[in-house]
Amino acid sequence: MTRWLQAHLGKIWMTVVYGFLFAPLVFLVVFSFNSTRQDSRFTGFSLRWYEALTNDSRLLEGFFVSLKVAFISASLSVVLATLAAYTLVRYTRFRGRNLFTAMLNAPLVMPEVIIGLSLLLLSVSAQRSFGWPDRGLTTIVLGHVLLGMAYATVVIQSRLKEMDRSLEEAAMDLGCRPSQVFFLVTLPNISQALLAGWLLTFTLSFDDVVVSEFLSGPGVTTLPQVIFSYARRGVNPSIYAAATLLMLAITLAVVGFGIYTARQARKSKL
Repeated sequence: MTRWLQAHLGKIWMTVVYGFLFAPLVFLVVFSFNSTRQDSRFTGFSLRWYEALTNDSRLLEGFFVSLKVAFISASLSVVLATLAAYTLVRYTRFRGRNLFTAMLNAPLVMPEVIIGLSLLLLSVSAQRSFGWPDRGLTTIVLGHVLLGMAYATVVIQSRLKEMDRSLEEAAMDLGCRPSQVFFLVTLPNISQALLAGWLLTFTLSFDDVVVSEFLSGPGVTTLPQVIFSYARRGVNPSIYAAATLLMLAITLAVVGFGIYTARQARKSKL
Protein backbone atom coordinates (compact mmCIF):
# COMPACT_ATOMS: atom_id res chain seq x y z
CA MET A 1 0.00 0.00 0.00
CA THR A 2 2.82 2.37 0.87
CA ARG A 3 4.60 1.67 -2.43
CA TRP A 4 1.39 2.18 -4.38
CA LEU A 5 0.78 5.49 -2.59
CA GLN A 6 4.31 6.68 -3.29
CA ALA A 7 3.96 5.74 -6.96
CA HIS A 8 0.63 7.51 -7.44
CA LEU A 9 0.94 10.37 -4.94
CA GLY A 10 1.64 12.92 -7.66
CA LYS A 11 -1.42 11.89 -9.68
CA ILE A 12 -3.64 11.90 -6.58
CA TRP A 13 -2.43 15.33 -5.55
CA MET A 14 -2.92 16.70 -9.08
CA THR A 15 -6.47 15.27 -9.16
CA VAL A 16 -7.30 16.89 -5.82
CA VAL A 17 -5.93 20.26 -6.94
CA TYR A 18 -7.79 20.21 -10.26
CA GLY A 19 -10.96 19.09 -8.51
CA PHE A 20 -10.66 21.96 -6.03
CA LEU A 21 -10.15 24.46 -8.84
CA PHE A 22 -12.76 23.28 -11.32
CA ALA A 23 -15.51 21.69 -9.19
CA PRO A 24 -17.13 25.13 -8.52
CA LEU A 25 -17.11 25.85 -12.25
CA VAL A 26 -18.77 22.52 -13.02
CA PHE A 27 -21.35 23.24 -10.30
CA LEU A 28 -22.06 26.64 -11.85
CA VAL A 29 -22.52 25.24 -15.36
CA VAL A 30 -24.79 22.41 -14.19
CA PHE A 31 -27.07 24.67 -12.16
CA SER A 32 -27.35 27.19 -14.97
CA PHE A 33 -29.60 24.55 -16.59
CA ASN A 34 -31.64 23.93 -13.44
CA SER A 35 -35.39 24.28 -13.83
CA THR A 36 -35.83 26.09 -10.49
CA ARG A 37 -33.96 28.70 -8.45
CA GLN A 38 -32.61 26.08 -6.02
CA ASP A 39 -28.84 25.89 -5.81
CA SER A 40 -28.68 22.77 -3.62
CA ARG A 41 -30.66 20.29 -5.71
CA PHE A 42 -30.91 19.80 -9.46
CA THR A 43 -34.64 19.57 -10.21
CA GLY A 44 -34.56 19.18 -13.97
CA PHE A 45 -33.01 20.43 -17.20
CA SER A 46 -34.24 23.78 -18.47
CA LEU A 47 -33.08 26.77 -20.54
CA ARG A 48 -35.30 29.23 -18.68
CA TRP A 49 -32.37 31.10 -17.13
CA TYR A 50 -30.73 31.63 -20.52
CA GLU A 51 -34.05 32.99 -21.75
CA ALA A 52 -34.27 35.20 -18.67
CA LEU A 53 -30.73 36.38 -19.38
CA THR A 54 -31.77 37.70 -22.81
CA ASN A 55 -34.54 39.71 -21.15
CA ASP A 56 -32.32 41.19 -18.42
CA SER A 57 -31.47 44.68 -19.67
CA ARG A 58 -28.95 45.37 -16.87
CA LEU A 59 -26.87 42.30 -17.68
CA LEU A 60 -26.99 42.98 -21.41
CA GLU A 61 -26.03 46.64 -21.00
CA GLY A 62 -23.25 45.66 -18.61
CA PHE A 63 -21.97 43.10 -21.10
CA PHE A 64 -21.72 45.62 -23.94
CA VAL A 65 -20.09 48.20 -21.66
CA SER A 66 -17.52 45.62 -20.51
CA LEU A 67 -16.91 44.56 -24.11
CA LYS A 68 -16.30 48.14 -25.20
CA VAL A 69 -14.08 48.94 -22.23
CA ALA A 70 -12.06 45.72 -22.60
CA PHE A 71 -11.51 46.21 -26.34
CA ILE A 72 -10.36 49.82 -26.01
CA SER A 73 -8.26 49.11 -22.91
CA ALA A 74 -6.56 46.07 -24.45
CA SER A 75 -5.72 47.93 -27.66
CA LEU A 76 -4.30 50.97 -25.86
CA SER A 77 -2.44 48.76 -23.36
CA VAL A 78 -0.71 46.78 -26.12
CA VAL A 79 0.34 49.94 -27.98
CA LEU A 80 1.80 51.54 -24.85
CA ALA A 81 3.31 48.26 -23.65
CA THR A 82 5.02 47.72 -27.01
CA LEU A 83 6.65 51.14 -26.84
CA ALA A 84 7.66 50.62 -23.21
CA ALA A 85 9.06 47.12 -23.81
CA TYR A 86 10.96 48.25 -26.92
CA THR A 87 12.49 51.13 -24.97
CA LEU A 88 13.61 48.89 -22.11
CA VAL A 89 15.06 46.16 -24.34
CA ARG A 90 16.68 48.21 -27.12
CA TYR A 91 17.85 51.17 -25.02
CA THR A 92 19.54 49.71 -21.96
CA ARG A 93 21.04 52.98 -20.75
CA PHE A 94 19.11 56.21 -20.36
CA ARG A 95 18.46 58.59 -17.50
CA GLY A 96 15.55 57.48 -15.33
CA ARG A 97 15.49 53.90 -16.60
CA ASN A 98 15.26 52.39 -13.11
CA LEU A 99 12.41 54.73 -12.16
CA PHE A 100 10.63 53.95 -15.42
CA THR A 101 10.96 50.20 -14.78
CA ALA A 102 9.73 50.56 -11.22
CA MET A 103 6.68 52.56 -12.31
CA LEU A 104 5.85 49.94 -14.94
CA ASN A 105 6.07 47.09 -12.45
CA ALA A 106 4.23 48.88 -9.61
CA PRO A 107 0.70 47.91 -10.78
CA LEU A 108 1.75 44.25 -10.75
CA VAL A 109 2.35 44.25 -7.00
CA MET A 110 0.13 47.10 -5.81
CA PRO A 111 -3.27 46.10 -4.35
CA GLU A 112 -6.11 47.00 -6.71
CA VAL A 113 -7.92 48.78 -3.89
CA ILE A 114 -5.01 51.22 -3.57
CA ILE A 115 -4.83 51.69 -7.35
CA GLY A 116 -8.56 52.27 -7.60
CA LEU A 117 -8.62 54.74 -4.72
CA SER A 118 -5.65 56.71 -6.03
CA LEU A 119 -7.16 56.88 -9.52
CA LEU A 120 -10.46 58.03 -8.03
CA LEU A 121 -8.76 60.87 -6.17
CA LEU A 122 -6.82 61.80 -9.31
CA SER A 123 -9.91 61.82 -11.52
CA VAL A 124 -11.92 63.88 -9.01
CA SER A 125 -9.09 66.42 -8.72
CA ALA A 126 -8.68 66.61 -12.50
CA GLN A 127 -12.42 67.01 -13.00
CA ARG A 128 -12.60 69.86 -10.51
CA SER A 129 -9.56 71.60 -11.97
CA PHE A 130 -10.07 71.07 -15.72
CA GLY A 131 -13.65 69.82 -16.02
CA TRP A 132 -12.44 66.50 -17.43
CA PRO A 133 -12.75 63.56 -17.19
CA ASP A 134 -16.21 62.81 -15.82
CA ARG A 135 -16.45 59.52 -13.99
CA GLY A 136 -17.68 56.89 -16.41
CA LEU A 137 -16.42 55.05 -19.46
CA THR A 138 -13.31 57.21 -19.89
CA THR A 139 -12.07 56.87 -16.32
CA ILE A 140 -12.67 53.10 -16.33
CA VAL A 141 -10.68 52.74 -19.56
CA LEU A 142 -7.79 54.81 -18.17
CA GLY A 143 -7.70 52.70 -15.02
CA HIS A 144 -7.73 49.45 -16.96
CA VAL A 145 -5.01 50.70 -19.30
CA LEU A 146 -2.79 51.36 -16.29
CA LEU A 147 -3.18 47.76 -15.15
CA GLY A 148 -3.13 46.18 -18.60
CA MET A 149 -0.02 47.99 -19.74
CA ALA A 150 2.01 46.52 -16.87
CA TYR A 151 1.01 42.94 -17.71
CA ALA A 152 1.38 43.33 -21.47
CA THR A 153 4.85 44.85 -21.06
CA VAL A 154 6.10 41.71 -19.31
CA VAL A 155 4.85 39.49 -22.16
CA ILE A 156 6.18 41.66 -24.98
CA GLN A 157 9.48 42.40 -23.25
CA SER A 158 10.28 38.69 -22.87
CA ARG A 159 9.67 38.12 -26.60
CA LEU A 160 11.82 41.09 -27.61
CA LYS A 161 14.70 39.73 -25.54
CA GLU A 162 14.49 36.41 -27.40
CA MET A 163 14.29 38.01 -30.85
CA ASP A 164 17.37 37.78 -33.07
CA ARG A 165 18.64 41.35 -33.45
CA SER A 166 20.57 40.40 -36.56
CA LEU A 167 17.27 40.60 -38.47
CA GLU A 168 16.92 44.27 -37.60
CA GLU A 169 20.57 44.94 -38.33
CA ALA A 170 20.31 43.25 -41.71
CA ALA A 171 17.28 45.37 -42.61
CA MET A 172 19.15 48.54 -41.70
CA ASP A 173 22.16 47.43 -43.75
CA LEU A 174 19.82 47.06 -46.73
CA GLY A 175 18.70 50.67 -46.37
CA CYS A 176 15.65 50.56 -44.10
CA ARG A 177 15.08 53.48 -41.80
CA PRO A 178 14.57 52.75 -38.07
CA SER A 179 10.83 53.31 -38.36
CA GLN A 180 10.63 50.88 -41.29
CA VAL A 181 12.61 48.29 -39.34
CA PHE A 182 10.23 48.61 -36.42
CA PHE A 183 7.05 48.21 -38.46
CA LEU A 184 8.29 45.76 -41.12
CA VAL A 185 10.66 43.55 -39.11
CA THR A 186 10.20 43.93 -35.36
CA LEU A 187 6.41 43.96 -35.11
CA PRO A 188 5.84 40.91 -37.38
CA ASN A 189 8.37 38.93 -35.35
CA ILE A 190 6.65 39.70 -32.05
CA SER A 191 3.10 39.40 -33.37
CA GLN A 192 2.34 36.34 -31.22
CA ALA A 193 3.43 38.22 -28.08
CA LEU A 194 1.28 41.17 -29.12
CA LEU A 195 -1.74 38.91 -29.53
CA ALA A 196 -1.03 37.16 -26.23
CA GLY A 197 -0.70 40.52 -24.46
CA TRP A 198 -3.93 41.74 -26.04
CA LEU A 199 -5.87 38.66 -24.96
CA LEU A 200 -4.42 38.87 -21.44
CA THR A 201 -5.27 42.55 -20.99
CA PHE A 202 -8.70 42.06 -22.58
CA THR A 203 -9.49 39.33 -20.05
CA LEU A 204 -8.16 41.36 -17.13
CA SER A 205 -10.21 44.38 -18.14
CA PHE A 206 -13.38 42.41 -18.81
CA ASP A 207 -13.08 40.66 -15.44
CA ASP A 208 -12.13 43.65 -13.29
CA VAL A 209 -14.44 44.69 -10.44
CA VAL A 210 -12.36 46.70 -7.95
CA VAL A 211 -11.01 49.44 -10.23
CA SER A 212 -14.33 49.64 -12.07
CA GLU A 213 -16.19 50.15 -8.79
CA PHE A 214 -14.03 53.16 -7.94
CA LEU A 215 -14.06 54.75 -11.39
CA SER A 216 -17.55 54.05 -12.74
CA GLY A 217 -20.15 56.78 -12.85
CA PRO A 218 -23.92 57.11 -13.16
CA GLY A 219 -25.31 55.02 -15.99
CA VAL A 220 -22.04 53.19 -16.65
CA THR A 221 -21.83 49.75 -15.05
CA THR A 222 -19.71 46.85 -16.27
CA LEU A 223 -20.89 43.25 -16.34
CA PRO A 224 -18.80 42.13 -13.33
CA GLN A 225 -20.29 44.99 -11.32
CA VAL A 226 -23.82 43.92 -12.26
CA ILE A 227 -23.08 40.29 -11.37
CA PHE A 228 -21.55 41.35 -8.06
CA SER A 229 -24.59 43.47 -7.17
CA TYR A 230 -26.91 40.58 -8.04
CA ALA A 231 -24.88 38.13 -5.97
CA ARG A 232 -25.13 40.35 -2.88
CA ARG A 233 -28.93 40.23 -3.06
CA GLY A 234 -29.16 36.44 -3.23
CA VAL A 235 -29.10 33.60 -5.71
CA ASN A 236 -30.00 34.52 -9.28
CA PRO A 237 -29.56 31.64 -11.76
CA SER A 238 -29.31 34.17 -14.59
CA ILE A 239 -25.84 34.90 -13.23
CA TYR A 240 -24.97 31.23 -13.67
CA ALA A 241 -26.10 31.42 -17.30
CA ALA A 242 -24.07 34.57 -17.93
CA ALA A 243 -20.98 33.06 -16.32
CA THR A 244 -21.36 29.86 -18.35
CA LEU A 245 -21.50 31.80 -21.60
CA LEU A 246 -18.45 33.81 -20.57
CA MET A 247 -16.50 30.64 -19.79
CA LEU A 248 -17.51 29.20 -23.16
CA ALA A 249 -16.33 32.32 -24.97
CA ILE A 250 -13.02 32.39 -23.09
CA THR A 251 -12.46 28.68 -23.72
CA LEU A 252 -13.05 29.13 -27.45
CA ALA A 253 -10.66 32.10 -27.49
CA VAL A 254 -7.93 30.15 -25.68
CA VAL A 255 -8.35 27.13 -27.95
CA GLY A 256 -8.31 29.35 -31.02
CA PHE A 257 -5.15 31.09 -29.84
CA GLY A 258 -3.53 27.71 -29.13
CA ILE A 259 -4.34 26.47 -32.63
CA TYR A 260 -3.01 29.70 -34.16
CA THR A 261 0.23 29.47 -32.13
CA ALA A 262 0.73 25.81 -33.08
CA ARG A 263 0.26 26.59 -36.77
CA GLN A 264 2.69 29.49 -36.61
CA ALA A 265 5.25 27.27 -34.87
CA ARG A 266 4.91 24.61 -37.58
CA LYS A 267 5.32 27.23 -40.31
CA SER A 268 8.47 28.58 -38.70
CA LYS A 269 10.02 25.11 -38.69
CA LEU A 270 9.42 24.60 -42.41
